[in-house]
Amino acid sequence: MASLVAKVKSFGKRVIGQPEDPVPVVTVKDWVQDLSRDPKRDALRYVESLFPIVGWITRYNFGWLYGDVVAGLTVGIVVVPQSMSYAQIATLPTQYGLYSAFVGVLIYCLFATSKDVSIGPVAVMSLTVSRIIASVNERHPDVWSGPQIATTVAFICGFIVLCIGILRLGWLVEFIPAPAVSGFMTGSAINIVAGQVPGLLGETGFDTRAATYKVIINCFKFLPVTKLDAAFGITGLVSLYLIRIVCDQMSKRYPRRQRLFFFLSVFRNAFVIVVLTIASWLYCRHRKSKSGKYPIKILQTVPRGLQHVGPPVIDRDLIAAMAGELPVATIILLLEHIAISKSFGRLNGYKINPNQELIAIGVTNTIGTVFGAYPATGSFSRSALKSKSGVRTPAAGILTAIVVIVALYGLTPAFFWIPSAGLSAVVIHAVADLVASPRQVYSFWRVSPLEFVIWLASVLVTVFSTIENGIYTSICASLALLLVRLAHPRGYFLGRVTLHEEKTAVVREVFVPLTERPGVLNTAVKVEPPPPGIIIYRFEESALYPNVSMLNDALVDYVKTHMRRGKDMSQIKMSDRPWNDPGPKPGRDENADNLAKPVLHAIVLDFSGVSHIDTTGVQALIDTRTEVEKWANKPVEFHFATILSPWIRRALIAGGFGTGVPSSQMPTEIAPVVPYRGGRTLPEKRPQSDIEAVGDISEETEAPIVPEDTPLFHFDLVSAVKAAEAGLNRASEMSTRSSLQKGTFTGTTEASD
Repeated sequence: MASLVAKVKSFGKRVIGQPEDPVPVVTVKDWVQDLSRDPKRDALRYVESLFPIVGWITRYNFGWLYGDVVAGLTVGIVVVPQSMSYAQIATLPTQYGLYSAFVGVLIYCLFATSKDVSIGPVAVMSLTVSRIIASVNERHPDVWSGPQIATTVAFICGFIVLCIGILRLGWLVEFIPAPAVSGFMTGSAINIVAGQVPGLLGETGFDTRAATYKVIINCFKFLPVTKLDAAFGITGLVSLYLIRIVCDQMSKRYPRRQRLFFFLSVFRNAFVIVVLTIASWLYCRHRKSKSGKYPIKILQTVPRGLQHVGPPVIDRDLIAAMAGELPVATIILLLEHIAISKSFGRLNGYKINPNQELIAIGVTNTIGTVFGAYPATGSFSRSALKSKSGVRTPAAGILTAIVVIVALYGLTPAFFWIPSAGLSAVVIHAVADLVASPRQVYSFWRVSPLEFVIWLASVLVTVFSTIENGIYTSICASLALLLVRLAHPRGYFLGRVTLHEEKTAVVREVFVPLTERPGVLNTAVKVEPPPPGIIIYRFEESALYPNVSMLNDALVDYVKTHMRRGKDMSQIKMSDRPWNDPGPKPGRDENADNLAKPVLHAIVLDFSGVSHIDTTGVQALIDTRTEVEKWANKPVEFHFATILSPWIRRALIAGGFGTGVPSSQMPTEIAPVVPYRGGRTLPEKRPQSDIEAVGDISEETEAPIVPEDTPLFHFDLVSAVKAAEAGLNRASEMSTRSSLQKGTFTGTTEASD
C-alpha cells in the first residue's frame, strides 16, 4: 500500500513538473503561520484596538485635565460660529452645523488615535453637500428636503468609511499623494472664498455655485448693486485679520506674554461675531419692513436644542438618485481627515492608526444621522487651534461638546441677529489659510516637477470646472504617474569604485552606475568597469509584469552590443540569416569587430531594490537567459545578489535559477499561456552542485550565510561579483589548458610524421 501511495505521489509530481529532489523553499504554510502566531490573542487585540480610549482613560490625571479643559473650551468658542457658517455653505439651516459639531467632537473622542484632531463641519465637505443637494433637487425637484439629503449622505459615506476601517483597508488612502491633496484643497479653498464673497458684499442675482471663474467674474460685474451687508461683512473680515496680525506681532515683541496674545487671537471669531450681532440688533430692530424683511440679511430664528433626534430616514430612491455623487463625498470625508491627523501626528511626535481613524469617522457620521447631523470630518483650522492650546488627550472633545450644547440650548435667541455677511467673513478668514503658500508650491517643484504639474492641474480643473472634477483629476493623474513609474523603472549597469579610509586603513568596494549621474557621484572619481565577460546590473523596482520587458530589453541589448557572438556569422550567407538580422554594413569586417569583444561568462543581478517578482518576471528572466546564451552560443552564469525575500528566492528557483543546474535541463517557459507539448521537462533529480561554485566561503566559517544548495544566490553584491570573477578565472584557465593540450597534440603528430 505504501509503495502504491509513493508511486501515485511520484506520478503527481511528474504531472505538475515538481522535481523529485526539490530545493527547500518557503511555503504557503509558512505564510499562513506568519499571519498570526496566536489567533486568540490577535483577535482580542483587534477588539481592544477598536476602543483606544481604554488604553489611556485609566491613566487620566489632573495635569491632563487642565490642558484638555483649556483646549476644549477654546475650540468650542470657535466651532460655534464656524459650524453655523459652514451650514450656510451646505445650504442648510444653521442649526444643522451645530448638530454636526456636537456629535463630531463627542463621539470621536471615544475612538480617536489623535489627540489634536477636531471633528465637525468643514468647508470643503459642506460645499460638496450643497452640490449634492442641488444635483438631486435639479433632477427630482421637491421630492426630498435638503436636511434629509445631507443626513443620508452622512449615513452612507460614514458606513462606507466604517467598513473600510474595519476591513483594515486604510492603506488605500496612501495611493493619493500629498501634492494631489494640496491641489484639490487649494482649488476648493479658492472656490469657497469666491462663493462667499457675494454673501460678504450682499450681492445677489447670479449663481454662486457655478464654476469658480464665473463666480469671480460675476462678483466684479455686480459690484454696483452691493448692499448694506458689505458694511458688516468687510468690517468683520478686516477686523479678523487685524486682530490676528496685531496679536502675532505682539507675541514676537513680548515673548513672555505669548500665550496671552495667542488666546486673544483665538477669540477673534467669537469677538467679531458678538460685535457684529450687537451692531445688527441696534440697526435692524426698528427697521423691519411690512413684508417682514430687515435691511440686511440675518439668521433670524434658530430652533432651540436638538430638534431632530430620531432614527434616520433612509430612502432607497434617494440613494439611487445621488449614487454618482457618493464616491467624491466619501473620498473627501476620509482623505481630508487622514491628511490632517497624520500631519498633527508628525508635528507632535505620535503615530496615528489610519484604519482606526476611519472607524472613528465612520462611527461619528453614522451615529450623527440620529441627531440630524450632516457629514463631518477633520478640520485643519480647529485642529491647529486645539494643538496650540495645549490639548493632552482626545477627551477635550467632551468640553467642546458641552460648549456647543450650551449654545444650542441657551444662546439661540441671540443667534437671531447674527448678520449673514459676518458668517461669510468667518468662512473666508478660515478657508483662506487652506490655500497652499508659494513656499509650499515651490517645494513640490523642487522635489518632483511632475507632482507640481499634478498640483497645478488639480487647482486649475477645480477653479474652471468643479471640485469633483478636480479631485478625480488629481487622483487619476497620481495613479497614472504611479503606473508610469512602475512600468518604466530605473536600471543601471554597474562598475566598481574602491574606497580607502585613511583613519582606519580600511579598503572596501562599492558598485555605482557606469554612466555618469549628475550630482550623485564626484566627476573626479574613476569608475572601474567589471572584468571583460561579466555584466553587473541593478534593477531598482519590483520585477512585475508591467516592467519586466524593460529588464529583458536592457540586458539583451547590452549583451548584443558589447559581447562577442558565439557563432562566426561572416561565413553565413544572407539567405541563411534570420529575417531580423540585417548583417554587417558594406565594407565592415563583421568577424573582426566581433572578435574584439569579450566572451560573455556571467551576468550579476543586484536584487537589493526588488521586493517582489511575479510569474511574468520569472519568465522574462528565463527569456533573457535563453537569448543571451543563444547569442554567446554557450552557457552563461546568472548570479543574484541581496535576495532578502524568501518568496523571491522561491520564484527564482522555480524558474531554474540559483541552483547551478544547466539551462539546457530547464524549461524555457515557467507557466506557458498556450502549452507546447513538445517542450523540455524538468530533470527528475537535481545534480549535486559543484562546491567550487559556492562564492567566497571561508574555511573558518562553520556555515555559509546563504544555503549551499543555491550557490548562485549571494548575500551581497561584492560576494556575487567575486564568485563570477572566480568562475571567469576558472574558465580562462580551462581554456588555456585546453589550448596547450591541443598544441602539444599537434606537435606530437608532426614529429611522428
